[in-house]
Amino acid sequence: MTWANCTEATEFIFSGFTDRPEFQITLFVVFLVIYAVTLMGNLGMIMLTMLDSQLHIPMYVFLRNLAFVDFCYSTFITPKFLADLLAERKAISYAACVSQYYFVSVFGITESFLLAVMAYDRYVAICNPLLYTAVMSPRLCVQLAAVSFLAGFVNGIVQTVTTLKLSFCGPNVIDLFFCDISSLLWLSCSDTTIYHMILLAVACFTGVFPSLIILISYFFILSTILKIPSTEGKRKGFNTCTSHVTVVTIFYGTGLFIYMQPNTKHSRAQDKVISLFYTVVTPMLNPLIYSLRNKEVKNALKRVTEMSSFPYRGKFMNKW
Repeated sequence: MTWANCTEATEFIFSGFTDRPEFQITLFVVFLVIYAVTLMGNLGMIMLTMLDSQLHIPMYVFLRNLAFVDFCYSTFITPKFLADLLAERKAISYAACVSQYYFVSVFGITESFLLAVMAYDRYVAICNPLLYTAVMSPRLCVQLAAVSFLAGFVNGIVQTVTTLKLSFCGPNVIDLFFCDISSLLWLSCSDTTIYHMILLAVACFTGVFPSLIILISYFFILSTILKIPSTEGKRKGFNTCTSHVTVVTIFYGTGLFIYMQPNTKHSRAQDKVISLFYTVVTPMLNPLIYSLRNKEVKNALKRVTEMSSFPYRGKFMNKW
């Protein structure tokens, strides 16, 4: 029931990650370094996949989009989080909170769909290698990436419009360090039953559908790899998917851990740690996982580095 005579909240207060001042400077430095690595890693991956012609293949086109999503996702959360670590009053305006939630929703679901698209790409590459070039055409790659972003934007609009219909008349303290839909529903003085149903329907489509694509793709991938007679062939097959499986496990594992936990004070403390992991740390890990475990990325980085240094090396030799 919406309160008829109430003063709508114009801002929210974050409880923050920790209430112990002696840790805040240390945490600020740590997460500032993490954010810097996130920016350099994802922007570096975008530039590398654009500059090296050998990476102009579907897998790395999707990886470039994933790096862009991680860059944006982190940017809409981490700077505010860093500023709040040094602030006594961790406030955010109603409009800024809704905006932050919108972009977090957009890029979170976009990443979910991109991971599903990348799983399908690995399925075609391993299960139908002779048809890979024909099936994964440049046009299809653009369409699949566009559908992923479209799903994210639609999800963001639906959930944000739903949030805008809520009234906030009571407590305005969000027990987290960013604007989250579950926290906003908890604070709302409106009847949120219908909104829970809408969000559940959206979650089923945007969460379950990509998950099914990933599971089905890897079922066929695993079946195909196990049929390979040679041990070396099996090893190469598994290595082809290792980076993607690692990223998927981190992304879905942290999400499931949060939403499957009971709503208790103890679990809320755990939620903050896990939320911090998937919103701040995971966008840093993704490009590192793909670069450290991928020989093609390592070789591309070496080629780009040599190409960029060659003109200077040539000028140096000509001078002598």
